[in-house]
Amino acid sequence: MTTSLFPEHTLFPDHTLESAPAGSRRAMQAVAGRLGYLPAPVARLASSPHLLDGFLKASGLFDATSLDPVAREVVILTIATRNGCHVCVAMHTAKLAALGAGDGVVAALRGQRPLADLRLEAVGAFTLEVLAATGAVSDAELEAFLAAGYTAQNALEVVLGVGAYTMSTLANRMVRAPLDDQLKPFAWPGASTA
Repeated sequence: MTTSLFPEHTLFPDHTLESAPAGSRRAMQAVAGRLGYLPAPVARLASSPHLLDGFLKASGLFDATSLDPVAREVVILTIATRNGCHVCVAMHTAKLAALGAGDGVVAALRGQRPLADLRLEAVGAFTLEVLAATGAVSDAELEAFLAAGYTAQNALEVVLGVGAYTMSTLANRMVRAPLDDQLKPFAWPGASTA
């Protein structure tokens, strides 16, 4: 087991509105207002106003894409499980449940297994291919994505999602973001907390 050189909460503290850098406070207030609480990951990411603001803007842009909400969550949960971000897995499991995606979809994504819904499987597989090929997806992969009913615009929107949620998952792991009580019912069993 690897031990940290840094005592808990010293390098990336759980900022409050009072302790956070001034550049992070507006974003923190907006998130707390929308969710009704300040998530621990946001409190820790507040150490970098630019990263926090950049992620929130990028995720907001991704939320506004033409991909349907469940497809967007498939992209996000695919990235979150691949990158081992327990916080993101829990948060986006909760979002999928709220969208009525069904236990089978959630279980397959959390278990990194193929989805029974072929359209959703296509967006998840395409997301993994974008990551594996660092964007240089093959013609066959692109054709398979388009054949599932997606568009060239959607392909680029997946890249936006990959960018936003790679940023989030890597940052959450670096700051060792804990799981908030509100998300504990959606915890990812066996997930690493670092």
